[in-house]
Amino acid sequence: MINRDRLFANMEGNFVVFLIGMRINALWKLHKWWPVARAMPRLLKELEQHPELGMLGGQMWGGRTTILVQYWRSAEHLFAYAKNREAQHLPAWRAFNRAVGVSGDVGVWHETYLVSPGSYENIYVNMPPFGLGTVGKLSNASAGLQSAEARLKASGTQS
Repeated sequence: MINRDRLFANMEGNFVVFLIGMRINALWKLHKWWPVARAMPRLLKELEQHPELGMLGGQMWGGRTTILVQYWRSAEHLFAYAKNREAQHLPAWRAFNRAVGVSGDVGVWHETYLVSPGSYENIYVNMPPFGLGTVGKLSNASAGLQSAEARLKASGTQS
């Protein structure tokens, strides 16, 4: 559903933006990159089925380089999931290291950003739910909140 309003998203308190992905460096080595590509949906399904693990939501885009943007309740939740011996992540990470390691066939990457009130802003116009707007509280960007500067100052406050 396209929302024609000018909206912005707010989060209560601190949160984490986690970017993760892979890059296929050797397209012809399907046996190297296909298992890596198949692992992420399993991890996402697990996280969606267990909201207590702390992932609030995310979106993924594919191609030769994939990117998954995730929003987490806290860094502690993210790191606990990464280390959890009962979860899907550790077996997938170990399998990658055994099968690919540093061969150069498949690249993996991630970036972690700790976000606090007053340090982010966003705008969504003529958009379906997207990005932070899928996990935060959406409000109209009106009444003095038309500029990025104003939204940045207002971020983290509930409207």
